[in-house]
Amino acid sequence: MMLPDGYSDVPSGKVAAVVTHLEMTARPQQRDDPRGAWSLRKAERPALDWFRDLFRRVGEEWLWFARARISDAELAAIIHAPQVEVYALVHDVCDEGLLELDFREPGNCELVYFGVTSKLIGTGAARFLMNRALELAWSRDISRVWLHTCTFDHPAALAFYQRSGFRPFRRQIEVADDPRLDGTAPRDVARHVPVIE
Repeated sequence: MMLPDGYSDVPSGKVAAVVTHLEMTARPQQRDDPRGAWSLRKAERPALDWFRDLFRRVGEEWLWFARARISDAELAAIIHAPQVEVYALVHDVCDEGLLELDFREPGNCELVYFGVTSKLIGTGAARFLMNRALELAWSRDISRVWLHTCTFDHPAALAFYQRSGFRPFRRQIEVADDPRLDGTAPRDVARHVPVIE
């Protein structure tokens, strides 16, 4: 469906974001790692409670809600799939970043979830995590790595992905029930996206 030019109303109780899809079709030049006490740990068959907690701590402020709304069986089917890899960025023995790579589509790797907790934003931890993500993705026989971000995300996210070597190729509008109104997310998160009941 084609959206008309101009303004379009978003119903009360809904949120709307502009989603930008980005891709990389060749292995990028390796970037230097920032200084920091971070490491990457692969979560082998991640526990659902652990995943949900890290997902919430990394993404709640940016209105990540898709995985919070699915059942345990649906979540397990995704993150336990043989071609899906989940990693934690570790800082001071705590898991403070989330990386999910999906290799289920032949020749492709989707960076499904990528982010660090609020205390690590601006420290270089995200650069470290992206460097590891791209090493892992391009270690496979693929021809494309892709991801998407949206206007709910950190204001520097889109530029960060472009500096990392991704180029935009598609834009969409996503409309969904506001997760703060149905209890999926706390009412006071994501103040940059006002609640309209």
